[in-house]
Amino acid sequence: MSLAHLGVLFLDELPEFQRGVLDSLRQPLETGEVSVARANSHVTFPANVQLVAAMNPCRCGHLGDAALACSLAPRCAADYQAKISVPLLDRIDLHVEVQAVRAADLVLPPPAEGSAEVAAKVQAARFLQSKRLQATGLRTNADLDGDILAEFGTPDSAGQKLLAQAAEAMRLSARGYTRILHVARTIADLANATDVCRIHIAEALSYRRQPPRN
Repeated sequence: MSLAHLGVLFLDELPEFQRGVLDSLRQPLETGEVSVARANSHVTFPANVQLVAAMNPCRCGHLGDAALACSLAPRCAADYQAKISVPLLDRIDLHVEVQAVRAADLVLPPPAEGSAEVAAKVQAARFLQSKRLQATGLRTNADLDGDILAEFGTPDSAGQKLLAQAAEAMRLSARGYTRILHVARTIADLANATDVCRIHIAEALSYRRQPPRN
């Protein structure tokens, strides 16, 4: 994590890592630091990273294909995904399910919005964040907390109502609730919107999936 400081830490095949290794990421993801304690010393390294992880829905990877899925489906998917602890999932802002690419998809025309256009939108959103947070000493929406989050991230009345309903239905933790506000504020910035509205809260909620339970 420290080697990825101020960059991206990408973990592929996330459930294949040992459970203890994954859970050891939890505190550094909160504090931006990783501490190593030994008998005679205690060392702290910077570890402010953007965590990106990928995983198959199950070990065989064919959960959605009845012709290829293993005989244990769908139970195998629940067991496989349960290897990722709920507290760790709670620290991941966006949960996005991506469908498998078919051979027919490879000959489709490129998307209307390319990487350059997306990068320009991100740059514009980051400029808005920097301008808004200039006097606070913070860098991004992910750093917002307490009164500053309330000042810049509180949604309109319709957004607050939707978030309250979702928090109850999805049993969001305090951490999950706060991260929804972070994501919604960023979605609003990408849309060049001054205020966080219901539509931004709704999109942020769509990226948060409850993990399967055994």
